[in-house]
Amino acid sequence: MSGFKTISIEPVTRLEGHAKIVIFQDEKGEVKNAYLQIPELRGFERFCEGRKAEDLPQLLSRICGVCPVAHHLASTKALDTAFCVDPPPAAKKLRELMYSGYFMYDHILHFYFLAAPDFVVGPDAPPEERNIFGMIKKVGLNVAKEVIKHRAYGQKITEIIGGKATHPVCGLPGGMSKPLTEEERKEIEKIAKSYIEFAKFSLKLFDDVVLKNEKYVDLIMSDAYTLKTYYMGLVDPNNKVNFYDGKIRVVNPGGQEFVKFDPSEYLDIIEEHVEEWSYVKLPYLKKIGWKGLRDGPSSGVYRVGPLARLNAADGMATPLAQQEYERMYETLGGKPVHSTLAFHWARLIEILYAAERCLDLSQDEEITSKEIRNEPGAPGEGIGIVEAARGTLIHHYNLNEEGLTEKVNLIVPTTSNNPSICMSVRDAAKGLIHGKEVSEGLLNMVEMALRAYDPCIACASHCHIGDLPLEIKIYDDSRSLIKTVVREPLGFKHF
Repeated sequence: MSGFKTISIEPVTRLEGHAKIVIFQDEKGEVKNAYLQIPELRGFERFCEGRKAEDLPQLLSRICGVCPVAHHLASTKALDTAFCVDPPPAAKKLRELMYSGYFMYDHILHFYFLAAPDFVVGPDAPPEERNIFGMIKKVGLNVAKEVIKHRAYGQKITEIIGGKATHPVCGLPGGMSKPLTEEERKEIEKIAKSYIEFAKFSLKLFDDVVLKNEKYVDLIMSDAYTLKTYYMGLVDPNNKVNFYDGKIRVVNPGGQEFVKFDPSEYLDIIEEHVEEWSYVKLPYLKKIGWKGLRDGPSSGVYRVGPLARLNAADGMATPLAQQEYERMYETLGGKPVHSTLAFHWARLIEILYAAERCLDLSQDEEITSKEIRNEPGAPGEGIGIVEAARGTLIHHYNLNEEGLTEKVNLIVPTTSNNPSICMSVRDAAKGLIHGKEVSEGLLNMVEMALRAYDPCIACASHCHIGDLPLEIKIYDDSRSLIKTVVREPLGFKHF
């Protein structure tokens, strides 16, 4: 691109999967545009075809090692509807109990290992210090021990209920594979009580490190990290946040309800746009339409995830989380909050909610019931929706009369957030970079716009098998580019 300087951030660090950011500067050093590029392929929809339906919860949990519980339960819920069976109350409570453990350990992973170094160590710190080890050096070894212990606690809940700590095997059409014993219930109850205290500590740490730092608060509220979009999330009958079940509520950029719909209606609400420069689709609200990468009420772009869930709901269903919910909006100027960096604060509030919900469920008299499965009916079409840690997750299956999978469609949270992530990267680059001298710290602050979403690129990448382009760059021993070979759907080209 003549007259332009190109800056490439490759790979983007501290996220699940692989991505790069390309920034274009003009002659004066002003950013004209910035792009997020995803080089990964995800072919799960295609190779699920022809499989036995009951294998899908295990197969699809392998999309990701970070969010397998979300895919496992979204898949299981899709099979519930595909086989026309409603699980017993105890089975639903067991699923949500396991899910609370997943939310706690997943959010801990992102906040402490991936996001916190930007704030605790500092966005301008040297890269070799801006990581979990640099953060431990700042906050102390005792804090690190608590982080590791509680992340393990969350996985222990998954292991107890799900059979495995990472890829659970408990979900069946119409229920669960095994009940919870009284000894296991007591262990989970103990874990939940410890988690509530750890969640309180994490929120205080955020107060001390971020909210008491005027520079960080200004950064959170800056235009560089602000997008005024629609927001989507699951809510219970009282419009409170729920991770496992409910209706999907969408609010507009002003915070008013735009639509609330059942999982079975998602195709009437959401459409997926495709661009040739990305393997990841760009979903939007059908009623408004695709208007490109721009925000505002006239754009169909919506966001999902922790901040989106809080914006889309009227509150939290547990008392301590509700107090923090109210404090966040009071501190940041009212609801809705449009700051992308506020996703981190919302994530910590959700850890507290998950811990409280985990305690409530572990003390429920029905949680150890042995009535945990109802008999499935005839196979058909099924849709399952849960709130993954990164946002609303949709699994949609069509089964034939023999119970084999004919078609699978997944809309994962990072896909829903893809338009907003692209805009956030672009706006952060334009808002922060001015002049030809661009420091490593400034480039990291552009990455921070991406990291706030906790994107899972492995879940989001999507390309039809056989249509995957490939670019190979060949360098000589002095690192000079001598040839580029590009494979396109119709063959190879050499440059």
